[in-house]
Amino acid sequence: MQRRTLGLATIAFVGHARAETWPSRTIRMVVPWAPGQATDLGGRFVAQKLSESLGHTVVVENRPGAGGMIGTDAAAKAAPDGYTLLAASGGAVTLNPLVQKTPYDPERDLAPVAMIGLSPMVLVTRADFPANTLQEFLAVVRANPGRFNYSSSGAGATAHLSSEWLHNAAGLKAVHVPFAGSAASLTAVVAGQIDYTMDSVVATMPHVRAGRVKALGFSLSRPSALAPGIPTIAEAGGIPGYDAAAWLGLMVPAGTPEPIIRRLAAECGTVMAGAEAQERFAAMGIEVDSRPTAPFAAYLREQRAVYARVVQQANIRIE
Repeated sequence: MQRRTLGLATIAFVGHARAETWPSRTIRMVVPWAPGQATDLGGRFVAQKLSESLGHTVVVENRPGAGGMIGTDAAAKAAPDGYTLLAASGGAVTLNPLVQKTPYDPERDLAPVAMIGLSPMVLVTRADFPANTLQEFLAVVRANPGRFNYSSSGAGATAHLSSEWLHNAAGLKAVHVPFAGSAASLTAVVAGQIDYTMDSVVATMPHVRAGRVKALGFSLSRPSALAPGIPTIAEAGGIPGYDAAAWLGLMVPAGTPEPIIRRLAAECGTVMAGAEAQERFAAMGIEVDSRPTAPFAAYLREQRAVYARVVQQANIRIE
């Protein structure tokens, strides 16, 4: 029998003869990252808007640690009663389970609600790197296997696996230097200690504008106002299908009633269609990409398949 602890006063559970109510209680949105990170900022914006539209207070609970796995696990194991939401992101949901053992199975333990955005990246090199275009970069690195190095925010992170995707597709070989976080990784490139890296738009663009690094390629398959004038890796590099970014979305514990998932998805779609969302997310370096439940679920399946191939080809495993 379906759980019936949920529902707004105006919602009836499909398949039941009588309407059920969603008692007015505080809803928690678990953010598996520290305050100020992109998932946190995006999640807080959505939480505020859901509080206004649902008539329930949605509070943000930061549960950082272990690359997002601590908070994701807490949400996955919560009661599927509609009072726990997860501000989900690609690292903890898509990538971590591919490279290490996780205490949850995202396909079994979590249900997608809606996608809200993408945090794209820019391929940047040290200022004196011997290439000024993406085509030149690919030619130089390809001609010198193992000579150059690249950094990331950590082994198995989005920047690492997105770089490996590029390497596999373009036939490049370079030395990976993982750092403890994005700031340290990018700082090493700015200082000329590392040859290149992939990092978020919001982190890289100030350095690009100041001339401290060269921007050679944008990670999404389509151009964006977030990175004006920077060609896409897919087109400029001749790599069809290359479309890398850290996704952000809303998920709930598996077993949450479908009418509630539908209501939450509809509310997220309304929020993300607004001008305020476009403005706020652009300031965070996030491309609004609003997808309801079924397209979001399809995107998750595609991402798992793409990165599973990357992980297998590069033989990446974190013990």
